Amino acid sequence: MTEVVTVAQGPGEPAEPRVREYRARSIGGGPALLLGLAGVLAGAGLVVAGAVAAGTAAKVSLIVLGVLLALGALFAMCGLNVVEPGQARVVQLFGRYRGTIRTDGLRWVNPLTSRETISTRVRNHETAVLKVNDAYGNPIELAAVVVWKVEDTARAVFEVEDFTEFVETQTEAAVRHIAIEYPYDSHDEGGLSLRENAEEITEKLAAELHDRVDAAGVRIIESRFTHLAYAPEIASAMLQRQQAGAVVAARKQIVEGAVGMVELALHRLTEEDIVELDPERKAAMVSNLMVVLCGDRAAQPVVNTGTLYQ
Repeated sequence: MTEVVTVAQGPGEPAEPRVREYRARSIGGGPALLLGLAGVLAGAGLVVAGAVAAGTAAKVSLIVLGVLLALGALFAMCGLNVVEPGQARVVQLFGRYRGTIRTDGLRWVNPLTSRETISTRVRNHETAVLKVNDAYGNPIELAAVVVWKVEDTARAVFEVEDFTEFVETQTEAAVRHIAIEYPYDSHDEGGLSLRENAEEITEKLAAELHDRVDAAGVRIIESRFTHLAYAPEIASAMLQRQQAGAVVAARKQIVEGAVGMVELALHRLTEEDIVELDPERKAAMVSNLMVVLCGDRAAQPVVNTGTLYQ
């Protein structure tokens, strides 16, 4: 009996039956092949015996019986199938699903059935470079590679028109959807971005792909982005923006370090009683130290022959 699973649809849609894979009834092909050859030989022997028989009735009977036996044996051998490793045969009888043969080697099934070969090997699909807008509306280019295999041959054959084309189309749709959900670079602290959170984004891509191709009986093994960049028309502007952000971050770190060094210098001078500084001289010292530590050029020494008050 064909296994049918009722699948819930969206609101207002009727439930549709979904075929699931199960094992087809088959026997080892070796004994079936030997029996078929024996039947052909026996039929040939009967035809020869009829040809040399004396009586007309016996001659006709033996020849007809031999021909029928040989044809029956040949027809029975039409049920032989060679199943290679990494392949499966989907068996149908008069349009009804009768199971899948996954056991490799020579197998025999009902010769009236039709058998469709399905590859169960691991496959790669790499999308073309897609141009889409990210969550901030910036045009970006991205491509992905998906590793997948057929896990349920019945659904791959009966649920979709062409499961290979289905996987390729759904992969492109999932990549586009992920791209518009997240920005290339996140301006919010802690927000996910395509460039900085590749692992998290690829996990979400794999989950979405699994949901999209589940109807075709396909299992997603791995998915990765292979190309990610801003579109050429804004690449230069975005590069300047990234450079500006890097400069600001570097300056911020420099200022934080300089403040710590100035604080340490003042603390050591006061602690070891090297010099006594009033607020005005302390302010001048802090200013000079900050200029020296934060400047992008080497400091020029100046000999002060006077005082701060003259």
